[in-house]
Amino acid sequence: MAQNSEQEHEIRLKGRKLVEVTGVASVESFDVQEFVLTTSGGPLRITGSDLNMKHLDLDKGEVFIEGTLISLAYVQDQGKKKSSIKKLFR
Repeated sequence: MAQNSEQEHEIRLKGRKLVEVTGVASVESFDVQEFVLTTSGGPLRITGSDLNMKHLDLDKGEVFIEGTLISLAYVQDQGKKKSSIKKLFR
């Protein structure tokens, strides 16, 4: 899995029906409306409707998701969220 963190991260959209993501280290969560992936480019949230995983190969760092895509966004790392919580309790 060390190869995934060094792998180049790429996103390919095919219309609004298919997204191909490379450089994926893990799939953190998923359902028919949202996927959260850990990529070499940072955590990636993909939202839509009727989403399903068409292809998954973590050895190659590939995830292909089909459905109706609404948004793709990089989100803050979990570590940064913890830092924000620590600041609240000072």
